[in-house]
Amino acid sequence: MIGTVFNGRLSSRQTMLMVLSVALLLLERFSHLDLWLADAMFDPVTRSFPWREHWLADKFAHVWLKRGLVAFGTVVVLAAVLDALRKFTSWSDGFRVRVRLLACSAMLVPLTIGALKRLSATHCPWDVERYGGQMPYFRLLDALPDGIVPGHCFPAGHASSALWLVALAVFWLPHRPRTAGMVGSVMLAFGFVLGWLQQMRGAHFLSHTLWSMWIACVIVASLYALFILPKAVREQL
Repeated sequence: MIGTVFNGRLSSRQTMLMVLSVALLLLERFSHLDLWLADAMFDPVTRSFPWREHWLADKFAHVWLKRGLVAFGTVVVLAAVLDALRKFTSWSDGFRVRVRLLACSAMLVPLTIGALKRLSATHCPWDVERYGGQMPYFRLLDALPDGIVPGHCFPAGHASSALWLVALAVFWLPHRPRTAGMVGSVMLAFGFVLGWLQQMRGAHFLSHTLWSMWIACVIVASLYALFILPKAVREQL
C-alpha cells in the first residue's frame, strides 16, 4: 500500500486514500469489530482491562518509548531549523529537503491528531459503561447524547508518536519505491503496535488507531507532493 500511495500519480494516491477512508467509515459504522476486540481484552470478572497497568503497555510503551520518540522528533526538527539558518555543507539538496519533510511530519502528524482528539466526542473504552466506566458507547458520527460530556479519545494520540516516522520512506523516493514501501510499512506497523498496546489497556478502540494511521498517510503523502513530487516530475520532462 505504501509504495502505491507514494509512487503512483497524484490522482491514484488520492483515490487510494479516499477508498481507505470510506472503508474505515464503513468498518466503524456498521461492524462490531471495535467492541469484539475490546470485549476480548476486558476481564468481566474484575470489570477492568488487565493490561491497563502492565509495565509493557503503560510504563514502557506509553511513557518511556513515547518520550524517546518525542526526543527523536525534536532532534529532527532542530536539525532542520539549524540547517535552514545555516546550511550544513555535508548535506545534499535532496537529503536536505527530505529532512525538512521528516521534520514537518514530526510536527504535523501529532499536532493534527491531537487537535482532532480535542474536537472529538468519542470516549475511550475504559470510560464506557460496557467496560466499567460511566459513559454510553456511541459511534463516530453519532450525535453526543444529552448530558454527556465529550470524551476526546478519537483518534489514537499515542500511536501518532510513532506514525510520523512513515515519512522516513521519502528518503528512498522516487528512485527506490520498493524499499520506500518496506520502510513506510514497517513504520506503519510500529505505530499500529503502539496503538494495539493502548487498546489492550482500554485506552482506545481499534478504529481509533486505524484512523490515526490513515491521517499519517494523508499528511506524509501531501508533504511528498509538496516537497519532492514537483522536482521529480520536472526531472522527467
